[in-house]
Amino acid sequence: MTGGYSGIGLETTRALSLAGAEVVVPARRPTVASAALAGIERVSVDELDLADLDSVRGFAERFVASGRSIDIVMNNAGIIAAAQARVGPGWDEQFATNHLGHFALVNRLWPAVAAGARVVSVSSRGHFYSDIRWDDLWFDRGYEKWAAYGQGKTANILFAVQLDRLARDRGVRAFSLHPGRILTNLVRHLDRQELIDRGLFVFDDSGQLTSPVKTPEQGAATQVWAATSPQLAGLGGVYCEDCDVAEPAPADGTRVGVRDYAVDPVQAARLWALSAELTGVDAFA
Repeated sequence: MTGGYSGIGLETTRALSLAGAEVVVPARRPTVASAALAGIERVSVDELDLADLDSVRGFAERFVASGRSIDIVMNNAGIIAAAQARVGPGWDEQFATNHLGHFALVNRLWPAVAAGARVVSVSSRGHFYSDIRWDDLWFDRGYEKWAAYGQGKTANILFAVQLDRLARDRGVRAFSLHPGRILTNLVRHLDRQELIDRGLFVFDDSGQLTSPVKTPEQGAATQVWAATSPQLAGLGGVYCEDCDVAEPAPADGTRVGVRDYAVDPVQAARLWALSAELTGVDAFA
């Protein structure tokens, strides 16, 4: 459960623990994670930095060596609309953290993933901001933080599409989702005016939110549903919102449902191949 100690991730960890699950929370800041998770039963913390592939490999090797099996993988951690930063061999930090780190993590954990497991990737309506920029993946021709965020969220959906195709013969199904609008620490890089300008939140003159938003508990609901609901039996590779399978986005540009480019199987296979090349790992090769 990446990002399982803050925002909707913390509430997801809490919900799964209350249901009897043992939850492993890999964290870039293990001390902070342990403090946030204090009092929640059946939770353990280990170190993992998704932007560092050596860290991803180290965590996965420790987990696989423990002999435990995995019934749910929750790719929940992420960053949103951050200033431009480079990691690894010059990769855009948002794409590396939101997509490539999770891609490498799931592939390296694959020996421990049980038949019948579910892999859930937390995307968002942010995928409307950008398709995959095949000709300028790292924004070498000029950075736009919302397009960078959107590209990563589109990648989360495409990852689920292709993983589901590759893994369904083992009974492993993959899902992606939009959790809803939730005011959490995830938007720490944005000031209030930018939140307003982007139409994400509306505030009155006193500074109080007036637009509908979900609580972190409500925001966690769709990913818990995707990970556990019998309503999804026999399904996979779908994008969910509000505890249901989302409809295709309407042609008028309204930001509901899922854009066709984000669930295109050809693009999904292309992104998988590129991600395997970049990270050096592919459990299905």
